[in-house]
Amino acid sequence: MFDRITLVRRQDVPWTARTATFLGGLGFGIALSCLLLVAAGVPTESLIDELVVQVFLSSDGLAQTVTAAAPLILVGLCSALATRVRFWNIGIEGQLWLGAIAAAAVGILDIGPEAIRVWLMMLAALAAGALWILPPLVLKSRFGVSETVLTLLLSNVGFLCVQHLLFGAWKDPNNGFPVSPQMGPAEQLARFGWGNVGMGTALALTIAVLAYVFIDRSRIGLQARAIGLNPTTARAAGLPVTATVALMVLLSGALAGLAGGVIVAGTEFRLTQYLGNNYTFSGITIGFLARTHPLGVIVAAFGVAGMFTAGSSLKVFYGLSDAVVVLIQGIVLMSLLSAQFFSTYRLSVARRGVA
Repeated sequence: MFDRITLVRRQDVPWTARTATFLGGLGFGIALSCLLLVAAGVPTESLIDELVVQVFLSSDGLAQTVTAAAPLILVGLCSALATRVRFWNIGIEGQLWLGAIAAAAVGILDIGPEAIRVWLMMLAALAAGALWILPPLVLKSRFGVSETVLTLLLSNVGFLCVQHLLFGAWKDPNNGFPVSPQMGPAEQLARFGWGNVGMGTALALTIAVLAYVFIDRSRIGLQARAIGLNPTTARAAGLPVTATVALMVLLSGALAGLAGGVIVAGTEFRLTQYLGNNYTFSGITIGFLARTHPLGVIVAAFGVAGMFTAGSSLKVFYGLSDAVVVLIQGIVLMSLLSAQFFSTYRLSVARRGVA
């Protein structure tokens, strides 16, 4: 029976159908997530209040959401840039960890003048993230080694580097926990007086707009799009495939590193062993929700940030774990993937005797 069933790629899918399919998959994922929360003990009548009102319509909740969105925008852009050229960056957390280490090093060692030290921290974070993704880039381009495996393994190495520092040379002598000493005012990004909202959010939004101009309005961005569609054809057409892929991948790693620097200097004000948790999955989810479009990344990042804000409230009042937030992200992502699959392919059943 199953030998008569084949998958046929749809040749022309109207944008209206693609949009409707995307919204349908998103709505289905959100509906399943709400059912999960109800099953976990959240009252049905409290869903709107917990997921919308307290997250986006209250001053404190919105400030927390906006603050959380800053590193999420950066890791979403990280995923989007790499995916544009078919480089599967599964090591976002590793690059973020190295960016956080580099930013903390500048602050802890008092490198540079105080007036510009926080910006030196951001530059160090950018450089560290790019350097951490360089080995997978070289090994893939020269020897065809899977970047998926390499970036994932380097995430574990990055986390072990953080633990080595926090349980050793950088452990705060005034604190019994494995954390670095707190940063001084010169190592903190300026805040606007509304919660922790500050220059980190402004920096992330500015980079997202610049990424939009770079990807959609520059020659390199057009080349990256052609390479993502078909690298073999792009190379045959004379496009600089290797150089373009290298640039996009290095920018991807740099943005992940900058996210670590923004967290250290914008919210945590110290290096901890928990500041990078779950950012790989969140970055991939944001990049997919945005269809790798930089401006879409902003919208998707605020949505995921709202999910984190709601998760914090649900954890306190209903005893839910952090795993529930990750599970909800997974449900939404799988719903969107399923919707995209059926919008791209159709089932064809051959008649008996024809298969």
